[in-house]
Amino acid sequence: MMEEQSRDTCVGGVETSVKVEEVEEEKLTEMAALDAEEEDEEALPHSEILDIFEEGLARLVQDPLLCDLPIQVTLEEVNSQIALEYGQAMTVRVLKADGEIMPIVVVQNATVLDLKKAIRRFMELKQQREGGVKHVSWRYVWRTYQLVFQGEKLEDDKMRIKDYGIRNRDEVTFMKRLRKK
Repeated sequence: MMEEQSRDTCVGGVETSVKVEEVEEEKLTEMAALDAEEEDEEALPHSEILDIFEEGLARLVQDPLLCDLPIQVTLEEVNSQIALEYGQAMTVRVLKADGEIMPIVVVQNATVLDLKKAIRRFMELKQQREGGVKHVSWRYVWRTYQLVFQGEKLEDDKMRIKDYGIRNRDEVTFMKRLRKK
């Protein structure tokens, strides 16, 4: 058991005896009360935290560097835009049959497979934001369609797109494959 310690102090010429244990207990009680207040201040509902985050994100997207990004931006999109600014990435404009142009961001030394994955990610984000089709069979898409740059088919997934001559802001066509009989 802990022995009670007492300390004699002199206050204004009058000697008083204070128990150290009582003082320590009082300090612990005060600290616990402060911690409880801080927890109450910090405990926000999830919806409020999301609102605060989205407001901050909306302010961030207003920056001239990031103004091309949608309001519901992902970290991946922000990083891609920053990589573009620093010259570490390039935009490949993919032209669909309906005339829509998809701006796809890939790293400078990207392969055809990287470009295909970026197209897939772009379409998934677009569908998610617009509430479109839930599932796309990309296996079917790549069996049925192909990418073409200046009349040359991008068939080798392991080949770098730079080796096909694709540079920043070049246009690649997304077209249907012709059947072989």
